[in-house]
Amino acid sequence: MQSQSIFVLACLLLVVPIYGQLSSEVDTVTVKSARVPMTIAQTGRNISLLRPKEIRQAPYTSLDDLLQYVPGIEVQSRNAFGAQGDITMRGATFSQVMVLVDGMKLNDPLTGHFNHAIPVATAEIERIEVLRGAAAAIYGADAVGGVINVVTKSYQPDRSDYTEIEGQVNYGDHSLLMGRQGFALQRGRQFITGGFNLTQSLGEPIPERSVNGNTLSAFRNYFDVKTVGVQLGTRLDNGWQVRYRTAYDHRDFSARYFYTTSAFDKSTETTGTWWNQLQVRKTRANSTTHINLAHKRNTDVFIFSPDFPSTNEHVTHFTNLNVNHNWTLSPQFSMNVGTQVDRRSIESNDRGDHQDWHFGVYGMGVWQPAAAWTLTASARVDYDENYDLEFTPQLNASYQATPALRLRASAGRSIRAANYTERYVSFNLPNLTPGRNLGNSNLLAERSWSEELGFDLDLGRAWQWKATGFLRQSGNLIDYVETNESNIPNNQNLQDGANYFFAQNISDVVTRGVETELWFGKVFDERRQLRGSLGYTYLNTTNEEGIVSVYISSHARHLLTTNWILSAGGLDFAVNGLYKVRNARFAESIGSELEESYSLWNVRAGHSITDQFGIQVQIHNVFDVAYQDILGAPMPGRWFMAGISFGIR
Repeated sequence: MQSQSIFVLACLLLVVPIYGQLSSEVDTVTVKSARVPMTIAQTGRNISLLRPKEIRQAPYTSLDDLLQYVPGIEVQSRNAFGAQGDITMRGATFSQVMVLVDGMKLNDPLTGHFNHAIPVATAEIERIEVLRGAAAAIYGADAVGGVINVVTKSYQPDRSDYTEIEGQVNYGDHSLLMGRQGFALQRGRQFITGGFNLTQSLGEPIPERSVNGNTLSAFRNYFDVKTVGVQLGTRLDNGWQVRYRTAYDHRDFSARYFYTTSAFDKSTETTGTWWNQLQVRKTRANSTTHINLAHKRNTDVFIFSPDFPSTNEHVTHFTNLNVNHNWTLSPQFSMNVGTQVDRRSIESNDRGDHQDWHFGVYGMGVWQPAAAWTLTASARVDYDENYDLEFTPQLNASYQATPALRLRASAGRSIRAANYTERYVSFNLPNLTPGRNLGNSNLLAERSWSEELGFDLDLGRAWQWKATGFLRQSGNLIDYVETNESNIPNNQNLQDGANYFFAQNISDVVTRGVETELWFGKVFDERRQLRGSLGYTYLNTTNEEGIVSVYISSHARHLLTTNWILSAGGLDFAVNGLYKVRNARFAESIGSELEESYSLWNVRAGHSITDQFGIQVQIHNVFDVAYQDILGAPMPGRWFMAGISFGIR
């Protein structure tokens, strides 16, 4: 621990004096997470961007692994190489964070555990936008704690014909093979982009153990994750543009203790996601119309144990149609109106067959009464067969108090409906063993009000310090609570006197928090630069009934993250790290402990031998820390990997 503390201190000392030109660059970028074109400075929200160069150079093993080093994001991973992880923001559960691909909702109707499975290869990414806080007034249910929008590459009208090819291959401990490949081609009005990711390993060996007289057999945390996608597009006459994207994501992994702490758990899981998206855009002098149609098909095969019949098979569909229209009515006022229609369905031997329709209409206005002020008002009305009619308003304000100081404020309402797992899990399983999760078909929708105040302060030429205080008051939050079968209405498949984790609405939950960030970037010349971030988040969640549940209070109370990249000529060096403090837990049945705190550090070094070829080495979990994010699921120790990179631009 002493060596880790010294390492953290060294990073903090390096951060302070080197902030350069990053904030002024980022604040002028038009944010696609806002329906009306605005810069980050105008939104009144705390928004961060990740760009392709930082993504290529950062020491990460998957997209969710990369995201957890962005200030304010916590990822509760079950395996650091992207097999599965729960993305949380501002104390929201993993089901209360919305994930978008090019502005279209990706959240899975089966379970929020699948929201991290983003069907986008790394090389396809133009940037990732992270919006913290409620955004349900525009995007609808589930946008409670924040929004992550993965923006893919598309036609660039300001660029001449170009060709890009890039990729890398790494090999590491435990037969680890990691490959990333992508391409982009534009000729005249046509373009095509695509790529794939591959991450697979035999996994770390977990030895046999004896706990309370039960023998827990040895196993390996194996994983096999593949993502492939391609996008076609063309620019037509009279301002029309058409884009079509298709992608597939496949995951096969050991899921032992991912969802339970049962001594009988020997779980494995295989998932597959097809994602298809069509966008038609019409651009006029003062307005733009977007028509978006997306379809997601997800398959999930979950085997609890090979020792007895325990296979659960699910097929879910999510079809989403979204139409937006933007007007710029004057230099001071612009607006957006839109409508959304979607259908969710499931076929499952465990949860049954169900379907739901949803309809929503929304509007957003942006007013700049003076050069220093930007005011944004949004409102949305949704009808869903699960929660009937809901109204969600949102107000944002941004004020440029001085050239260096910007103040921002936001308040809004958000909702979330129970997914199919929370409503129906284990309904069709006979003689359910104790300690398993059980759904509740009578769950009410969650409802929350969120408020925040913050500022962005530019120090010197381009230092930027961000600080935000936020408060969320929630009712009817959904979580699993340990309950005796005698108190469960649908107990026909339960064992007498046994306890289960029964999905319930928990009333009057309050989350308070503070997030503060330092963003920095020093550009010395074309070949030398230093960029990074340092973030701290404090969270406190309480409920007046004092109910102990599984997920609502599982977030870290204190979360410190840092991420920086140094480039010098053909050399680049990157390090990221985190330190978190959360509630400790212990599972007696499997002898597993979720420690109160841990720190994690990763490093990567690369050398560009030529403009087209380079080599790199990476170490994940430098200090070989034994830790867990989810009780019972051990995370990987130190992993070493090395490989080559190549590119033509």
